[in-house]
Amino acid sequence: MSIIVKLDDMLHERRMTLTELSERIGITLANLSVLKTGKARAVRFSTLDAICAALQCQPGDLLEFAPASLAGVDQAAAAPGHETEPLCKP
Repeated sequence: MSIIVKLDDMLHERRMTLTELSERIGITLANLSVLKTGKARAVRFSTLDAICAALQCQPGDLLEFAPASLAGVDQAAAAPGHETEPLCKP
């Protein structure tokens, strides 16, 4: 998938557990776990709003777009400033 969910990183930065976040925002632990592991197929704006309010962050702090062509590339190599080979050469 092209969207990387960084909920675990934000929880770690805020020193909060997934259980604590679940209790604060009223979303089940199971649903937050699906989101955290990147297995969610969609996220409601109301859920994103509640998570951002509880963690005092922006949606961009939780979600990152990685082009599909980089999906199998190591994240360190795909970091800004690192060039990758195009899939098709003109």
